[in-house]
Amino acid sequence: MAAKTRRALIEQRVLAEGEIDFATLAEEFKVSEMTIRRDVEALEASGIVRRVVGGAILSSGKAAEPSFETRAAEAAEGKMHIAEAAVELLHPRETVILDSGSSVLAVAKAIKGRGLGLTVVTPSILVAVELADEPDTVVLLAGGRVRPGELSLIGSETEEIFSRYNCDTYVMGIAGVDPSRGVSEYHREEGSVKRAAVKAADRVIVVADETKLGRVQLVSVSPLSSVTAIVTDGPSDHPALVGARSLGVEVVCVPGPHGSTLEQGATA
Repeated sequence: MAAKTRRALIEQRVLAEGEIDFATLAEEFKVSEMTIRRDVEALEASGIVRRVVGGAILSSGKAAEPSFETRAAEAAEGKMHIAEAAVELLHPRETVILDSGSSVLAVAKAIKGRGLGLTVVTPSILVAVELADEPDTVVLLAGGRVRPGELSLIGSETEEIFSRYNCDTYVMGIAGVDPSRGVSEYHREEGSVKRAAVKAADRVIVVADETKLGRVQLVSVSPLSSVTAIVTDGPSDHPALVGARSLGVEVVCVPGPHGSTLEQGATA
């Protein structure tokens, strides 16, 4: 097993359980404890875990962002359903900003083959590659500095790109959704790019799996009053969604871990 794959699996374990044990992981992965220690050191350098005697525990800071691989694997089926529902909200021939991140990459995949004829502006190299050969689709890749691991573009150049365009819709991936604190993100420069994209679009569709609901992360992006719709697999009575509706946000709930059926939430 490649080290990158093993570290992603270790990260998933600590996110799920809150702590990991070197000896147990070494036995499970059939490697030495020293190899596991090196894996954990790499995760600690990323701010995901904190080493303790014999193992490591989850870092609880608001800026502790899981890796792209971990986020892509987490709630993968739910993200697929969310993406399909989000694409149903898009209109043919729109100019759409597609965000970076695993949830919006799922949206890009769901767009393929639908013949929507979109113009897509994106700070995500992965999204651009996904849609590059889609017929009748124009892809505009924002400039800027490449963020390792995420393969997203960040910095002042990226933000400036969005000031040049008037877009119809922004599909935003986000790390936290809270009625009082709005939508929030782990990474400061990612947050700045998202704020620029919000300003460039007529409407904002947030795609967020249930794990993002009720969370507040380090960087504030925008209040929920700036959001047009939230597409999620969370339960419709989740406090974050109830609060969003009270602020006039449309909420679309798709089948999720609670077995809920597709529900279109009316605006308040």
